[in-house]
Amino acid sequence: MSGAGEAPVVRERALELLRGMLRIRQFEDRCAQLYGEQKIRGFLHLYNGQEAVATGVMECLGPEDSIVATYREHGHAIARGIPMTTLMAEMYGKREGVSRGRGGSMHLFDAATRFYGGNAIVAGGLPMAVGLALANRLARRSGIAVCFFGEGAAAEGEFHESLNLAALWHLPVLFVCENNLYAMGTALARSQATTDIAVRARTYTLEAQAVDGMDVLAVAAATRRAVASLRAGGGPVLLECRTYRFRAHSMFDAQLYREREEVEAWRERGPLISFTRRIKAAGLITEDDFQRLQAEAEAEVDAAVVFAESGEWEPVEDLGRFVYAETGA
Repeated sequence: MSGAGEAPVVRERALELLRGMLRIRQFEDRCAQLYGEQKIRGFLHLYNGQEAVATGVMECLGPEDSIVATYREHGHAIARGIPMTTLMAEMYGKREGVSRGRGGSMHLFDAATRFYGGNAIVAGGLPMAVGLALANRLARRSGIAVCFFGEGAAAEGEFHESLNLAALWHLPVLFVCENNLYAMGTALARSQATTDIAVRARTYTLEAQAVDGMDVLAVAAATRRAVASLRAGGGPVLLECRTYRFRAHSMFDAQLYREREEVEAWRERGPLISFTRRIKAAGLITEDDFQRLQAEAEAEVDAAVVFAESGEWEPVEDLGRFVYAETGA
């Protein structure tokens, strides 16, 4: 068994990819539940359905690489290796959170893993990634910059400016467009004359490819080729991962812009269902393996909730910290 351009998938890798996607799904489902219980507040954008993108991309990256994400970034953070404990504490707004409870769902940040955050501004992460790649080039560091963004960002000026500069300066940037077809509540075809994001990227002389974003092996294969090219000194690359979100845009979204039948049809070819079927059919895992991995993911989320529940609120007297740069703490 193999994906396009990939070596055969062995049992260990199949289990690891499945584990990665299950961890994201269980975390997101629990966040939805906790939001309903009013333990998580504010905006909450869940990643259900898009797990193959974060899992497939992160598998191919190293610790020296920099990540910039969107406001739908829990999946990216988990796949990057940020502990669920500090992520859940951040959801709760506790100071044990990865951003000390100041960022919440939309602004996760972790310097240790070079995770430079979710960004609430549509397309706001693209110029940041270009800057990170330029910094790597000037400092002669080996890392690349990876930027996740949605198809709605492709209509913003920052998209065009960032791709232009990255190509002009031949920077080591991997642009990953997670095209889930709806920018908030507007179908792509209703808002953008050119719906093929990869084609649009090629106008800036970038190497660009459209990928089945519901297939973790296809995402990983395309990412591995792109990363190899970037590390060898090739120019920037764009991957358009065609995917679908199963939940609404955010927890405030009434989701009146798409039919239930459409969502259910996409669910049937969801990344967890399709990948599990494939690796079972190939004899790589059993139903017992699946149940074990799911139970492990649930237990990890349970522990993260306990950690968050037992966390502390930041003292009122500390709320003025980090408004300006500090040299001490």
